[in-house]
Amino acid sequence: MQPNFVQGLHNLLVQTTSNDTVVLKAATAQLNQDYYKNPACISALASIITSSPDQAIRQLAAVELRKRVAYNSGNLWTLISQDEREQIKTKFPELILGESSNPVRHSAARVVAAIAAIEVPMGTWPQLLPFLQQTCTSPNASHREVGMFMLYTALENIVEGFQDQLTSLFQLFSQTLADPDSLEVRITTARAMGVIAQFIDADEKAYLAQFQALLPGMIQVIGQCVESSNEAGARNLFDVLETLLILEVPLLSKIIPDLVEFLLRCGGNRAYDGELRILALNALNWTVQYKKSKLQSFGLAPSILEHLMPLTTEEEPEDVDEDAPSRSALRIIDGLATNLPPMQVFPALRTLIVQYFSSQDPAQRRGAMLALGIAVEGCSEFMTPLMGEVWPIIEAGLQDIDASVRKATCIAVSCFCEWLEEECVAKHTVLIPAIMNLINDSATQRSACTALDALLEILADVIDQYLQLIMERLSGLLETAPIPVKSVVTGAIGSAAHASKEKFIPYFEPTMQRLQHFLVLTGEGEEIELRGITMDAVGTFAEAVGKDHFRPYFPTMMTQAFEGIEMGSARLRECSFLFFGVMARVFGDEFAGYLPQVVPPLIASCTQDEGTEEVRLLSVTTSDPNSAFNSGLSASNAIPVSDEADVNGLPTEELEDVDLDKLLDVNSAIAVEKEIAADTIGMLFNATQAHFLPYVEQCTLELVKLLAHYYEGIRKSALDSLLEIVRTFYDLSDHQDWEAGATVTVPLAPTVKDLIGHVLPALMEMYETEDNKSVVSALCVHLAETINKIGPAFVEGQLEPICGIAIQILEQKAFCQQDPDQDEEEEAPEAQAEYDSVLVSSAGDLVAALANALGGDFAPAFGRFFPLIAKYYKKNRSLSDRSSAIGCLAEIIAGMKNAVSPSTEPLLELFYQALSDTDAEVLSNAAFAVGLLTEYSEVDLSPQYLHLLGALRPLFVVTSDSPASKLNAKDNAAGAVARLIVRNTAAVPLDQVLPVFVEALPLKNDYLENRPVFRAIFHLVQTNGAVLGPYMDQLLRVFAVVLDPNGPDQVGDDIRAELIQLIGVVNAQDPAKIQAAGLSAFVPGA
Repeated sequence: MQPNFVQGLHNLLVQTTSNDTVVLKAATAQLNQDYYKNPACISALASIITSSPDQAIRQLAAVELRKRVAYNSGNLWTLISQDEREQIKTKFPELILGESSNPVRHSAARVVAAIAAIEVPMGTWPQLLPFLQQTCTSPNASHREVGMFMLYTALENIVEGFQDQLTSLFQLFSQTLADPDSLEVRITTARAMGVIAQFIDADEKAYLAQFQALLPGMIQVIGQCVESSNEAGARNLFDVLETLLILEVPLLSKIIPDLVEFLLRCGGNRAYDGELRILALNALNWTVQYKKSKLQSFGLAPSILEHLMPLTTEEEPEDVDEDAPSRSALRIIDGLATNLPPMQVFPALRTLIVQYFSSQDPAQRRGAMLALGIAVEGCSEFMTPLMGEVWPIIEAGLQDIDASVRKATCIAVSCFCEWLEEECVAKHTVLIPAIMNLINDSATQRSACTALDALLEILADVIDQYLQLIMERLSGLLETAPIPVKSVVTGAIGSAAHASKEKFIPYFEPTMQRLQHFLVLTGEGEEIELRGITMDAVGTFAEAVGKDHFRPYFPTMMTQAFEGIEMGSARLRECSFLFFGVMARVFGDEFAGYLPQVVPPLIASCTQDEGTEEVRLLSVTTSDPNSAFNSGLSASNAIPVSDEADVNGLPTEELEDVDLDKLLDVNSAIAVEKEIAADTIGMLFNATQAHFLPYVEQCTLELVKLLAHYYEGIRKSALDSLLEIVRTFYDLSDHQDWEAGATVTVPLAPTVKDLIGHVLPALMEMYETEDNKSVVSALCVHLAETINKIGPAFVEGQLEPICGIAIQILEQKAFCQQDPDQDEEEEAPEAQAEYDSVLVSSAGDLVAALANALGGDFAPAFGRFFPLIAKYYKKNRSLSDRSSAIGCLAEIIAGMKNAVSPSTEPLLELFYQALSDTDAEVLSNAAFAVGLLTEYSEVDLSPQYLHLLGALRPLFVVTSDSPASKLNAKDNAAGAVARLIVRNTAAVPLDQVLPVFVEALPLKNDYLENRPVFRAIFHLVQTNGAVLGPYMDQLLRVFAVVLDPNGPDQVGDDIRAELIQLIGVVNAQDPAKIQAAGLSAFVPGA
């Protein structure tokens, strides 16, 4: 090696550290041109690392040497002579031990790892592992630290090369995890364990056991980091722990109770550093997400809640984006509520809430209220019958003497409005006045406006009595309140418009005048947010008042939306896209002229690069953010990442220097923007129909690409829009009505078939690896909607995979339901989270759609599906499970019709059980189901009529103020009785049945059941008219209600025509009756 070459390289490295940009660029260019393409640079850089007196140059040389060795799969390394390679392999690790600088040691250790990645798989460096093991047990603590770091970095690169050495490595780790002198050795050992963990398979039982034996020691080391406030070490080890939690191999299963106890102890100790407590609580949150079956089987939720509640009383920072132990605790409570069966969570939480809310300490009352609000999302169904105990707490919270408690109660009310809509509407006379009072108080104004916004969203039926008062108060705040409050107020006015519809017209013009100047704000932060919320609100106004009233503002507002797109704000682009969707819905064809300006930015959003050099750096190393996270990235050593790359195109920063959390924060706004853009595309096609056809192909191609996006919101929007495009394209084709059956008798237009051929296989492929339950649920619902519209031609060639989706979900074996801690042979527990029930219900929708499309040809599949669905109707199942099981079977019967006959007996037995259920929602579905079974089954059920009528009779006992579910059950019971009458009138004791049947009319909630009801009335008129004589006056009043032109359409065109004919017949016999009932206008020829 020529000394001049080494010296020249050293001098240029020194110049690259210069503050003079000209010198730096010239030196970099010369290095790339004259040195880094020459294999001799490897030995030269190694020489500089061992000889340069300048620490910064030694470290820079080590970073560059690692890149040269790794470049092009080690090509440059293999070009140097065998002797030089052997010399470096022999001497370099030894020289690192003598290095005094820790950063240089770490960078040099990565050089060893890069060399090992090439040499070890080829079996040409057998000395490395023995050397590292010897070094890791050296009497010198400094040597042990370097040795363990070299081993860790080598493992990061080539675990495969060391797999036959795992047992000896685990033996080594058992010593180094308990290193008597060096915490650094212990930390690096745990990091090395995290790397090895990713390469252990579930069937490698011996390795699993050896690894698990080390876990208590690893957790001890995490505790030592937290106790000594070693933030960098703690971050690294919590990263390792979270990696272990995510892995599909159940490494942590046996220690979950101990792990949970440890994390609660770390997170709950106020003597520890706040950041470290948050790390521990975040790890606990991951434990809840990924180890829920273990939490469930060990029954850990009550204990976790007991330890978390004190944390909810701690102070929260003013900045909503700043984390704190109290916020972490609430996130975990939310995770428990949404991931575990409510029975395991809410009873224990309710006891704690009552205890804390009765405290004299306002912080405890505030914590209780926040916990109550956060839990409702996952426990809403379970909480519904308990609301009589909950409302007094809410009402007391709204009147609390402490402002922080009143604000927390407003947050809870907002959550309740989203998840317990009917219960909140029923309490409007209490909630509205209390919240309006809090709006008058500056301490609670913003929170109260947020609660009012949520409440107004659902108050459509009763908003009239409040609208004037609310608009006067909110309009005043638009003039006087600070910007953050103005944002919330503007949103609340939008909700008022949404609820009041055309009643908002008197307030529309004045409100638009007040909001105009918000639409031209350009300041970062609060101003941009207010501008965006105003855009959203104006869109809501347009839907409320209709296009004729909004038309004068339409062009101007579109201009504002286009300007928002150009302002460089993801938030404003998102709001503009939402606005386009609303305008397309409101204006339909009139919006079509804007499509050339609207569609390109939507596509640009869907295709935009989500960033920066950071993303590209990750993309060459990892497949997705989670796997990057698994590799142990740490925020603690993050530095700003430049966009510089060397001559070989390699990034100039180490992967570990990327701050992934910051990266994901930066890109979350873009991800949400993409989600809205993808969603808007389908909406535009549906609204503008044929005008959108020129854009269908490009949009479809881009949306298919988004099915693989890492963010679940984008995947859900993409699949929703794709199926919306398919349905709309089908509507625009020249199609005939399809016929049910496994064989397609009404073929699709070739263009529609081609489109489905692009979309459906992509959706099937997405499902195979989809791990998010809400995305799979959306897929099932939208597939069901599409199948019901397009019929059997949609599933042609894909019937088996689509059936497979439903079967897997009902068996709880879909990819998104898999739990690595549960044995494959083990049955999934019957108790499940409410979100899991939503997924099962969605699968039921898909099965019902398949039955509808295949008709009688669904019979063979029904034999497979029936037991899978029926198992969800058991007394210990949740209301959602029981209700959806019976509802699904009813819809299947409606699709299969008389092909259901062979299953009549087991179905009837199940429906009898459901007719004795305690919940009105189940009773409603059961009544619907027995009616359909009676109508379609070829088995004569006449012998069951008296038993059936007896089971249906209690459903008719309702009052005008009964809850909607009971009124719905009564309507479905009336429909069932009607079907019995039509099927076999002689088997019905009409003298006992008709008084109850007629008294139940007109139907109040489920107008679809008017079809069987009026079919029965017409049937009796034609076959036994005299039997209706005593009830004719009542029936005529019913006719007047259902024919009222000012009311909703309750009967449809066919029944309306037949009803008018019947009115003509009665009029011919007794015109006075028709006149008295106010039906003269409906007499034919009148």
